[in-house]
Amino acid sequence: MKTMSAREAKNGFGLMIDTARAEPVLIEKHGRGVVVVVSVEEYERLSVLSGRADKGETGTKGGVERWPMKHSRASR
Repeated sequence: MKTMSAREAKNGFGLMIDTARAEPVLIEKHGRGVVVVVSVEEYERLSVLSGRADKGETGTKGGVERWPMKHSRASR
């Protein structure tokens, strides 16, 4: 598993995406792991293994929900 700081992930977003397609990426803030970024294929594989696939836990097909891009961070 590759590890990146939140700053590295933000500043190198494309690199983080490319890396996550090959292996999970642990994102750290202040030296502590906070999230793991995985490819869609890995997410779907894990969903099937956990029995959550296509049950709509998030209300969308396959359990993947799109970010509401119309809302900017400043408006929250």
